[in-house]
Amino acid sequence: MEQWKKNLVVLWFGQFLVMAGMTMIIPFLSLYLQFDLGLSDTHEIGIWAGIIFAGNFVTSFIFQPIWGKMADRYGRKMMLLRSGFGMSIVMVLMGFATNPWHLLLLRMLNGTISGFNPASIALISATTPKAKMGFAMGTIQSGGIAGTILGPFIGGLLADSIGFRPIFYLTGALLFAASLLALFVVKEPFDRMKAAQRVQASVIEGFRKLSGIPQLTALFAVTFLIQFAMMSPMTLIPLYVQELHGTTANLAFFAGFVGSVTGLSNLVASPLLGKLSDRVGAERVLGVALVGSSLAFIPQALAGTVWQLLIARFILGIFLGGLIPAVNSLIRKYTPDGMESRSYSFNTSTMSLGNMIGPITGGALSGWIGIQGLFLLSAVMLMINAGWVYQSLLRKSPFSQQGKDN
Repeated sequence: MEQWKKNLVVLWFGQFLVMAGMTMIIPFLSLYLQFDLGLSDTHEIGIWAGIIFAGNFVTSFIFQPIWGKMADRYGRKMMLLRSGFGMSIVMVLMGFATNPWHLLLLRMLNGTISGFNPASIALISATTPKAKMGFAMGTIQSGGIAGTILGPFIGGLLADSIGFRPIFYLTGALLFAASLLALFVVKEPFDRMKAAQRVQASVIEGFRKLSGIPQLTALFAVTFLIQFAMMSPMTLIPLYVQELHGTTANLAFFAGFVGSVTGLSNLVASPLLGKLSDRVGAERVLGVALVGSSLAFIPQALAGTVWQLLIARFILGIFLGGLIPAVNSLIRKYTPDGMESRSYSFNTSTMSLGNMIGPITGGALSGWIGIQGLFLLSAVMLMINAGWVYQSLLRKSPFSQQGKDN
């Protein structure tokens, strides 16, 4: 097997385990706070659960660009191993928490040392042949999506069978094993001498330089809006399903199905659309996927039955499957040499920002416009972003040939 394929296989499993570990606590976090950490007030449990879950994304948003700079200086593999082994230790420590503050601080520490995903993407982009870049980006993306989808499901099953604390120990052990596998199998042709001779701009200077490239600014906006559009109505979907379903029979099943069907179609579509982008160009796939995603939100707002909502969200997942792989391929194309890891880290920060702002904004606006209004707002924002992408990447403009010359 060619080395780039070995890298892809190992890092796919790494992406899966990292995202599964981050989302595995969703089904039992409130129960863990109640039965193991001593909280009894329902309102207090809800507040702590929200803060603890968000804590990971807050510190991740802040520290991703710093680790990106380090990766460009010392190599993506080193940052990948730092993150993998570090998160495995923190995950095990979560199982020893005795009060909510311990869990919050550990989740924030986990976000601080995270960086496995952007380091993986940067390493794959550096080792994969250009003709296979779209396929590789779609495949590595599917690993993260699979972990996000199956994480809560696995967490729920394990909580019933082995209890809450052992889940953290098991997840930490699996992360350690994946990092160990990456240590011995993954290879990166990184010239440290050349990287040391290159002038390393500060994080702020690096952001100014990268944000000065209009194509990258548009791509970062795509990443933010994807997460914002997906997360803003997420907490309200069970209530929307209840309204459409009209009965409590099988309500939990349908709510879970509606929540996961987008990820399932995304998982299938990502490698296929990534491969298509190798043939027709990532810019075209990105443009069509943005317009398609925007339009797919409209029937969700107009749905009259749960099945109509399911179909609309399944179609949305297909178009979303073309967005992130295309974004990752194009970030590599337009990023100046020596700043690839930093660029992917900034992109991950925008993703974390969308994860934070989306639910907060959705909850705040739902009282005025309802979940239907949130779906339509997402449609409008993605369509505006499609116009931005057209101006920056698709339209023949003076910037269209900048690429790495910047």
